[in-house]
Amino acid sequence: MTEELRKKMLEFPKGQLDTVLDTDAFNEIDDQFAISYMLLNPERFRMLALTAAPFFNENSVSPEDGMERSYDEIRKIVELAGFGEEIGSNIYRGSRTYLKDEKTPVESEAANRIAALARAHESDRPLYVFAIGAITNVASALLLDPSIADRMVVVWLGGHAYDWPNTKEFNMVQDIAAARVVFNSGVPLWQIPCMDVAEMCRTTAPELRYWLEGQGPLCDYLVQNTIEGAERYAAHDSAWSRVIWDVTAPAVLLSESFRTVRAVPAPLPEYDGTYSFPAGRHTIMCVTHLNRDAIFTDLFRKLRGGK
Repeated sequence: MTEELRKKMLEFPKGQLDTVLDTDAFNEIDDQFAISYMLLNPERFRMLALTAAPFFNENSVSPEDGMERSYDEIRKIVELAGFGEEIGSNIYRGSRTYLKDEKTPVESEAANRIAALARAHESDRPLYVFAIGAITNVASALLLDPSIADRMVVVWLGGHAYDWPNTKEFNMVQDIAAARVVFNSGVPLWQIPCMDVAEMCRTTAPELRYWLEGQGPLCDYLVQNTIEGAERYAAHDSAWSRVIWDVTAPAVLLSESFRTVRAVPAPLPEYDGTYSFPAGRHTIMCVTHLNRDAIFTDLFRKLRGGK
């Protein structure tokens, strides 16, 4: 792929986008907002597949268990949002392990489906893959078929801002090999760093209750799930706000007014928890600022059915 073509594919796209969302939905409470937000913007996102990503933390006993729990949570949100019949057959299980190295894919329904969908697209009408977990499934698709790199655009919430002391962010640190595959592949990539960027998108219990409580089963689930999760984290004895990290991924391609972005040479995540900046790297887009109030106003209105 030429730099000229890559930069063209990284321009803000017009119209409806053919979309895949790759999500570790049971990891915490923010994926559920992102899934809902994309489903409730069908004029922008034509959802071709939802894929379950692996994760391993206190909410799972292994990466495979995390993926299976995420698969079930995706189905739950799709049903609550009223899209079960329309989307239900397009939900796929993902990788059961992380990459063992940078050359060997982990085959899964998700990786194979991402690759197949990308092959059905062209550079002038690419597939948009939104990844909001460990990027194992996307990396595996690229390893299974490197030719798809010029047929899709990847939007990834992962890593931290480049001047942050380290890159030890959950989505990145789970599978550094996968992150390196994606950053080395040349695929057109939008990166949304977590600390210093996505962390701007915080909400609180009073705000959630004001906007969403009583607005239907989906809204009530999102409110309850978020508040319960945040209060466990805060141990009931401190003030809190909760970052809804993952909603930033769809937001950056919903409206140019929602973010500031700059073209940069692709950094390379290293295994020691840093970025390196080799010379001669291809261009990616890095989000540097988010318009928190505009994003949340739009999100809450969409969740309330446009009210």
